[in-house]
Amino acid sequence: MLHGFLPSLLEGAAVTLGVALSSLLIAALLGLLGALAKLSRSRIAQAIAGLYTTLIRGVPDLVLMLLVFYGGQIAINTVAPMLGHEDYIDIDPFVAGSLTIGFIFGAYLTESFRGAFLAVPAGQREAGLAFGMSPARVLWRITLPQMLRHALPGISNNWLVLIKSTAIVSIIGLSDLMTRGQQAAGTTREPFSFYLAVAVIYLVFTSVSELAFSWAQKRLAIGVKEGRL
Repeated sequence: MLHGFLPSLLEGAAVTLGVALSSLLIAALLGLLGALAKLSRSRIAQAIAGLYTTLIRGVPDLVLMLLVFYGGQIAINTVAPMLGHEDYIDIDPFVAGSLTIGFIFGAYLTESFRGAFLAVPAGQREAGLAFGMSPARVLWRITLPQMLRHALPGISNNWLVLIKSTAIVSIIGLSDLMTRGQQAAGTTREPFSFYLAVAVIYLVFTSVSELAFSWAQKRLAIGVKEGRL
């Protein structure tokens, strides 16, 4: 049915999964920093985080991908000669795709994490400080573990959207699942078969992800009363 293109599709699927996981790591870091900035007492930090989430959520993902890839290429090759590097520098599509998608979804996770932080009772942080713990230790030992339980549904939803959004990296030349599917469809002139195969692989990714997040949600809910979730 797939005319020997299954190994190629699986290789593309591995690239897609790699981009998705790298992007999620970047998004989680940016989301955490953005949430802490929005909840801080610094008006400058609040303004920067607010500008970040507003701009990112207002510009289409495809436009941002093209801006980062081509704009970044121009910027790097403009600065490189000033630093003594005369050769032309190509941005790796995998790096550009991961950074762009991570940057985009960092804005969405900022809001998810901010709401999760607010869901943690303030008295617990105050109790930790009263016991002599530093603010950083309170964040790491008390606030973050509880915040994660509240943030997990938002992380799950964003991950499912993120993994499907990786399809846009095909426009910058990355040989991902979508690109492999397009190549196979063009070669065999059977677009329905190969796009259906691509859809099935994405469906497998999202279904397994839902099962994993459901398990994690149950694990984090151990010892918590159902009415307080």
